[in-house]
Amino acid sequence: MISALPRTPSFRLDGKRALVVGASSGIGFAAAVALAEAGAAVSLAARQSPRLDEAVESIIAAGFVADALSLDIMNVEDSSQAIAEAGPFDVLVNSAGLAIHGPALETKATDFDTVFSINVRGAYFVAQAVARGLIAAGRSGSLITVSSQMARVGGVDRAVYSATKHAVEGFTKSMAIEWGQKGIRVNTVCPTFIRTPLTEQTFSNPERVKWISEKIKLGRVGEVEDIMAAVIYLSSDASAMVTGTSLLVDGGWTAE
Repeated sequence: MISALPRTPSFRLDGKRALVVGASSGIGFAAAVALAEAGAAVSLAARQSPRLDEAVESIIAAGFVADALSLDIMNVEDSSQAIAEAGPFDVLVNSAGLAIHGPALETKATDFDTVFSINVRGAYFVAQAVARGLIAAGRSGSLITVSSQMARVGGVDRAVYSATKHAVEGFTKSMAIEWGQKGIRVNTVCPTFIRTPLTEQTFSNPERVKWISEKIKLGRVGEVEDIMAAVIYLSSDASAMVTGTSLLVDGGWTAE
């Protein structure tokens, strides 16, 4: 008889501090709720707005621990300083992102630069700032960037967006290699199309809805709840041996 059964690692985050960037709505807000439910004290970060305050208040009203952090990741120096002053954080979920879609032949340099400044430059330096805080404190942690299935494939009118997400996957792998010995894990979550305010325009286009429906093998679009468990898994000890990779939550889109 086996004398001792193996124990399932905990998905709980009690005693942990988490920073969620882009937390005022959509996937970011859902991630903040998931982390709070798992026991973390969550700082919701976004550009200051009534919506951010409402998001924090709703989590507190549900009996969890949350606060607001005004953050504009396009301003690298200010955001890095704010994270340093508020941290260290055991968990980062960076859900801030921007999409300006259109044919590749019509891409404007200004749009290209704007999308890259948030999706790549901003994401890079947010991860750096959180990692610096952890290393200075001698603590391990989990850094998660919300990427996309478009980090694995291309799509019509999505050349710029796809390029940014491929870039995110690249720096994620390199950061995981550099910071692994410090106990810092670095991963991404790659969702398919999720119903959020950011995707409302896409879902209002019948041609785009048809394209999406044909690609998602499970026969439905994603909801923010589909991302919440993935975030908890990558944040917790349940994924203690997972780093430098991506967790696809794409309904089978990239299976082909």
